[in-house]
Amino acid sequence: MYDFIFKPFSEMTNEDYQKVGFKSGLEIHQQLLTGKKLFCRCPAGHYSKDFDAEILRHMRPTLSEMGVYDGTALMEFKTKKDIVYRINRNTVCTYEMDDTPPFLMNDDALDIALGIGMLFNCNIVDELHIARKQYLDGSIPTGFQRTAIYALDGWIPYKDKKVKIVQMSIEEDSCREVSDIGHNRVYKTDRLGMPLIETVTEPAMKTPDEVAEVAWICSNTVRSTHQVRRGLGAAREDVNVSVTGGTRIEIKGVPKISLIPILTYNEAMRQWNLLRLREELNRRGITSETFKAESFDITKFMKKPHYAPLKSAVEKGFRIKSVVLKGFVGLLRWQTQTDNYFSNEVSDRVRVIACLTTIPNIIHSDSKGDNIPSSDWTAIRKFSNADDNDTVVIVWGNEEDSKTAVNEIIIRAKEATIGVPSETRQGSRDGTNGFERILPGADRMYPDTDLPPMQITQQRLDNIKAGLPEKYWLRHSWYKELGIPEDTIQELSISKYASLFKKAVNEWHVNPTAAAVILIQYPKRLKKKGFNIGILDEEILSNILKLFADGKIPRDAVLSAMEKILVNGFFSDDIISTPASVDEVKKEILNSIEILNNISLRNEMNKGIILMSILMKKLRGRFPASLVAERIAFNKKGISNVG
Repeated sequence: MYDFIFKPFSEMTNEDYQKVGFKSGLEIHQQLLTGKKLFCRCPAGHYSKDFDAEILRHMRPTLSEMGVYDGTALMEFKTKKDIVYRINRNTVCTYEMDDTPPFLMNDDALDIALGIGMLFNCNIVDELHIARKQYLDGSIPTGFQRTAIYALDGWIPYKDKKVKIVQMSIEEDSCREVSDIGHNRVYKTDRLGMPLIETVTEPAMKTPDEVAEVAWICSNTVRSTHQVRRGLGAAREDVNVSVTGGTRIEIKGVPKISLIPILTYNEAMRQWNLLRLREELNRRGITSETFKAESFDITKFMKKPHYAPLKSAVEKGFRIKSVVLKGFVGLLRWQTQTDNYFSNEVSDRVRVIACLTTIPNIIHSDSKGDNIPSSDWTAIRKFSNADDNDTVVIVWGNEEDSKTAVNEIIIRAKEATIGVPSETRQGSRDGTNGFERILPGADRMYPDTDLPPMQITQQRLDNIKAGLPEKYWLRHSWYKELGIPEDTIQELSISKYASLFKKAVNEWHVNPTAAAVILIQYPKRLKKKGFNIGILDEEILSNILKLFADGKIPRDAVLSAMEKILVNGFFSDDIISTPASVDEVKKEILNSIEILNNISLRNEMNKGIILMSILMKKLRGRFPASLVAERIAFNKKGISNVG
């Protein structure tokens, strides 16, 4: 069944992804543009490297409402992390540190969230219930995140179908990680508590490119409201991926949509190759029932190693241990992702759970690298009762960490006999991903008793709906029908001037392409020239378009008129130049020709170009360039006549 071998990313086809049963969905987190945080009155969006104090916390799991522990919480507890929070008194208060009960939810944030839910065609709940979601990685000092589902069963159009929006939640953002080394993890708290929404799609995407395309539709829909934050980290995608026979794997916190295709490709490859590994193990007679592994303390064999990591371990007094994986020979070199192998899966578990974060943190007998002499391998194999069919993994650390590492190596190797373990994974810049934690389940959710339910009235929804923009995809489709340049359609679809464009085209009968260029391209050109284009607000742009529609500003004079406004700092009537008469234009042409006739040029045709340049410096804004050009005739000998 698993005979298919993944091709390089650029060579994979839609049919290839169909063979492996590629399936993906999105969980998109987007910060909302509010002045205050979600459950306190601290300012939102104030980032700083400075801090006034540090707080140390240790996390422990708690029982769910059903009396069970969440697997992720138990895994995080095994890491025994010291969590340090850097506190800036200007951005956090006692609420974020769990020393004060929450305020009521920020109404502005909720209104923005409800509006976006309506844009996604969702059904809005009539009563909001706030829950606590456990986070024992330390990213939230309380150990839980306050969250509430507010919208269900929506959809967005994609190609010839609809992609379902399963649910939307409003929740508080977590801390920003500074470092994670050994048993110490450090966070900044400036982002903590900022309001964000989570949008969950169904797993309807069948290729990596489709995942990115749907993500762009969702992103542009929320950006069209101009009520969400922009910039790196303001929007983050969790991407769920599976293949036939695999399981849902969550790639956490993808910062750029452009990374989604290569990340999902590598995850699909990883799952497929892990399933192929399971088949190989089964072929060797190794299943979850027959799996065997043993561990040994081999510190005495490593008194004077030459391999630098082991030499350092001996100098620090660490314990060095071996794990024998019976029948696993060659399998730690089994490819999983691009330039990644099963040994990376094992090393990741040791890094995250045993907190042995200095890489390399393991070596193994399947490796072809130069680590320890073959004589030492022979001695270790003999001491560990390993035969030629076995793989030996060596790990080092203090007594407690090395013991945890040995257990994790055995656990991860045994999981290979089952296939693909349920995990949350972290994407890397090269498009691969690494283990982050066990995939959490419903056991980490429980009701928040500090906050009462909130009723969502129809009157509130009607008021929000009245201020919503037109749906992004409807704008996009209309602009294509109008024939607007492709490089302008995207920006105009999410522009705050989209309504002004619609008015200019439908009511003032402005040419659609001209209106789009004036609203989108011209401000960009002026910004490149160093102008602060903030003054070009909707009122000024409306005045410019109206003057253009009335014929008071020619098309080729609009840009210079906008530049005059930026130079002056305000809109005034002097941007309108007195129109030139036909006789005045003819006179200017004749005078300019007389000047040019006294100039010697190698190519007489250049005179026509120079003539237009001279004339437009005098007539721009007073007479259309196209009509000036019509009045001049050219041939190989140069300017022939003036109309």
